Amino acid sequence: MTMALETPGLLSLAAGFTDNQTLPTSFVRDIVERLTSAADKEYLQYGTNQGRIGLRRVLAERIQRMELELDPGQLAESTLITNGSQQALYLAIQVLCDPGDIVLVDRPSYFVFLEMLTGLGVSARSIPVDSAGKVDRAVFGHLLDGMKASGDADRLRAVYFVSHFSNPSGRSLSDSEKTDIAEALRDRDMTVPVIEDAAYRELYFTAPFESQSILSAPAWRDFPKFYTSTLTKPFATGLKVGFGVCSDRDWLNKMLYAKGHHDFGTANFNQAVLEQALQTGAFDQELKVVRAAYLKKRDALHQALLEQKLDQRGWSWALPTGGLYLWLRAPEGIDTGLEGEFCRACIANGVVYVPGELCFGDEPSRNFVRLSYGVLGEAALQEAGRRFGQVAQRFTP
Repeated sequence: MTMALETPGLLSLAAGFTDNQTLPTSFVRDIVERLTSAADKEYLQYGTNQGRIGLRRVLAERIQRMELELDPGQLAESTLITNGSQQALYLAIQVLCDPGDIVLVDRPSYFVFLEMLTGLGVSARSIPVDSAGKVDRAVFGHLLDGMKASGDADRLRAVYFVSHFSNPSGRSLSDSEKTDIAEALRDRDMTVPVIEDAAYRELYFTAPFESQSILSAPAWRDFPKFYTSTLTKPFATGLKVGFGVCSDRDWLNKMLYAKGHHDFGTANFNQAVLEQALQTGAFDQELKVVRAAYLKKRDALHQALLEQKLDQRGWSWALPTGGLYLWLRAPEGIDTGLEGEFCRACIANGVVYVPGELCFGDEPSRNFVRLSYGVLGEAALQEAGRRFGQVAQRFTP
């Protein structure tokens, strides 16, 4: 991200930023005018550590509309508002883990979460997948059995996965895959806390990916659960407001205790803006704008790669139905890693990407690439795709 911002002429397919042209300036202006004309100026005062009760209630109602069997009142009491969803993830691991502990992660996984684990001295162990990238329950069972036999199961503290339009792969986890993970753990008496990262759940293009979250899926009933998401990726990233819903009161209290030492409460003004955006419908109107914009941008980058004939040179990728990323697999033998010649050649050609090696908790594969179509406009995406394709052609037999 720093390289993209500080290098003139470098087109970034790396940063997961959102599109400046779609940011909701008119909605935010109207909301701020409404807030500042109100007699009560509480929105400019300190808020509470757990977050605004009005925002927590409107979020609970929104989740309940997606999963009807949940109780909005209980959801609101179980919700904390954070400085982006990243803080929610950090708090969860901070109170669960000590250095040397183990967390199970999806494969591939959100590389910033993996970096956070490394920084806290926690080891990531990948949930095995098959050749199609889907959870392989049988191999996962063997992994868990091996952990029990070696004693590693005693250090297992949590399981984490990105459930919708994943960063980095763009793939969503089906109900059956989630059930396979839960049952494999439960069958071995390993009911550890589970963290579902649903940051991209509402960033679908034409239709939502229908699946139950861990909050309502029967397979996860006996597990301590933490469901996290964000209000900033779908609306305005600069506001940095995320949230988490925790089913376990003791876990929630520990996170709130730690959070009080982090920030004394998430920015109250930002929360008030998002609360108004949700209540007035501005949030959903903005979602319609960004969904249409990101679909066009996905297609622009996809078409640029096709025009470079990468699909005919052994490169492969699936078209996601939501989110901000294309996940490319290079032919075997091409090292797309951070220190490799391919990466340096791309930067020299004016384009930068996220090396896929960063997105694996263990046994990293070195021939994957994450391309983000979030920040660049369509014309710039086409040029970035052309530059990337030029390098890929040079390295592909």
